[in-house]
Amino acid sequence: MKERSIQKQSAKLAARYLVSSGEGFRLRDFDPADTAHFKSKQHAGELLESGIEQLRHLQEKLYAANSWSLLIILQAMDAGGKDGVISHVMSGVNPQGCEVHAFKVPSAEELSHDFLWRAHAHTPERGRIGIFNRSYYEDVLVVRVHPELLRSVRIPKKMLTNDIWVERYKDINAFERLLAQSGVVTLKFFLHLSKKEQRKRFLERLDDAKKHWKFSANDLKERAYWKAYQKAYEEMIQHTATKQAPWYVVPADNKWFTRLVVASAIVAALDDLDLKLPELDEAQRKEMAAARRALLHGKD
Repeated sequence: MKERSIQKQSAKLAARYLVSSGEGFRLRDFDPADTAHFKSKQHAGELLESGIEQLRHLQEKLYAANSWSLLIILQAMDAGGKDGVISHVMSGVNPQGCEVHAFKVPSAEELSHDFLWRAHAHTPERGRIGIFNRSYYEDVLVVRVHPELLRSVRIPKKMLTNDIWVERYKDINAFERLLAQSGVVTLKFFLHLSKKEQRKRFLERLDDAKKHWKFSANDLKERAYWKAYQKAYEEMIQHTATKQAPWYVVPADNKWFTRLVVASAIVAALDDLDLKLPELDEAQRKEMAAARRALLHGKD
């Protein structure tokens, strides 16, 4: 009964931030400081811990069934909380069944291929969970805000038209449709952080020697393009939020709530798959029985 209750609560909370169609989407309709009906970290703590435990059981079934796989995409402005989500939400997951890949500045080899090439190689195999810390969406975000980066890709000039972003949205939708048809469940999270909260987190990193390693001067440079990034995120979601690969626009001003929403969405998605542990056939059951007899009657 408790397990069923957790799954229902998770599904209800996740649905609040689900965007499965970009039609009419406006980023301003989502409050970065929203915490639904939860008043504090302590108030949400029990559901988060229960969700993490439930995720552990669901991952075991996912791994054992070896049929579906799950791809989690995390996108956010700098200091949006992606690393914290990974370390907290996935804390109960078996590392053998989960792989995290961080997409950094493309290498020379990656720049010599299409923008989806490096992502496809890291999609999760059957039975596993893959996490993209940033992703191929950087090519309609950072590259859009800084179009001069396109020059390093060496795309033929005649392909660099005003339609390049729309074409890339179409390519992404087709790619995610291919994944869906292959049994990859794709969950995309935009951790929606306010500019005020980002400033606060940057200052915390500068004021705490233990957090200096988290700060980069480039973070401050990118902050100057805040409005351009917000516009790029909004248009990206408008064009790539689909039923097969929805976006979750997750309030990110309160880290504890961000983690709760992400955990809830993952639990709800895996629960929808109705995962079952594999059943043994007659030959396998006989083999198991024989193994049990051998162990019971063995001389050692």
